Amino acid sequence: MIVCHCQAISSADVHAAIDWMRAADPDTIITPGKVYRALGKAADCGSCVQLFLSTMRQNDNLMVPMQLRGLSRQRGQTLEDRNEGRRESNRLP
Repeated sequence: MIVCHCQAISSADVHAAIDWMRAADPDTIITPGKVYRALGKAADCGSCVQLFLSTMRQNDNLMVPMQLRGLSRQRGQTLEDRNEGRRESNRLP
């Protein structure tokens, strides 16, 4: 199935790029931009974004590496709050 008409990218191309990137670096974060670059192409009009992302999500190799899971911010905690907590824990007694 054609995913991006402007760049003639098929779903098989997307899956092959994801599989290749995961094999090359198991810890990499795979983004649509990286898939385009792996295919030697660049996004054009953007009308394919929804289908492109949907196709990417169907690939079993599109996982977040284990060491990066659970890094999302906790609700109600700002970046400043987290940085202050780090500064407090890094102070010498």
